[in-house]
Amino acid sequence: MDPATATKTLAEYGEAIMPLALRGLEPKTTDPYLAGWRKRVVPTLGHLSVQMVTNGIVDRAVYGWIADECSRSTVKNSLAILVRVMEQALRDGLVDRNPARITGWQKEFKRAEDELDDPRSLALPDWFTLNRLADALVANSGNEYVGWGEVVIFGACTAARIGEVSGCRVGDINTDEWTWTIRRQTTPSPGGVVDKGTKGKRARVVPLIEEVRELVQRRIALTDGTRDARLFTGPRGGRITTAVLRDATGWDDVVTKLGFEHLRRHDLRHTGLTWMADAGVPVHHLRKIAGHGSLTTTQRYLHPDRQSVTDAGELLSQHLSGSQSGPKLRVV
Repeated sequence: MDPATATKTLAEYGEAIMPLALRGLEPKTTDPYLAGWRKRVVPTLGHLSVQMVTNGIVDRAVYGWIADECSRSTVKNSLAILVRVMEQALRDGLVDRNPARITGWQKEFKRAEDELDDPRSLALPDWFTLNRLADALVANSGNEYVGWGEVVIFGACTAARIGEVSGCRVGDINTDEWTWTIRRQTTPSPGGVVDKGTKGKRARVVPLIEEVRELVQRRIALTDGTRDARLFTGPRGGRITTAVLRDATGWDDVVTKLGFEHLRRHDLRHTGLTWMADAGVPVHHLRKIAGHGSLTTTQRYLHPDRQSVTDAGELLSQHLSGSQSGPKLRVV
């Protein structure tokens, strides 16, 4: 074993042997594998030495990606490239077995999907509770950076993902109509690949309600005024990801103390969509705001109460009684 190789971090080792790790793959598979490596494996595990990568560490990394709402294919591709890199480490004698060959993550992913059968149960109850959460996250952060709370409020009120909020630019805001155009990533990252994890995150236009307009104006004033300037960044100007928000604010501890231990960053989106549904936004409009591909997904946010069910029955009766040739009901 080369002593220099033995001291390399996983990120350094992976970059050095990547051509070997990717051999035999079709070109169309290379891009999503590289995206998984650069956007998930390296940020999560890249600082560790190759010998420190264990089954437990890989397992926790994958579960973290699932919690961060990565798609099934994104998790699969990220894990697949890690398996290939560690397989080369096994051949090089750096490890005695491949720690990336883990099982069971598909069941965890299925459990996360099942939670979306009732997304309303994941929503915060009201505006006061949302602000209480935002204030608690700011207070729990190391520097009490108010931007953490603003990201949370803006994300919930626009039913947007944290990654989408982080990508919001001055040019995406229309202060005449008070709307925000959420754009899908179509340009390569600095690493030269387009992240396939953006699949399903559709471009769309969402309303900016009065409660967040002052916040938006304040964030615009803090930028250099160019159209490409990001509205929401970390205290050092970096991009905010769901993992950054979690770590900087001690998210898990804060939501547990507030009695919302089930709440994840992605659930802010469920809050916004639930509130819009309860406010009476028509389902076909709500679908466009959410960016859902299927109307069935949007309908899960609807919650008709007993009175609305009764009203629906009365409307149907009125419709039938007004018809000259009503339906022939068969009596059994």
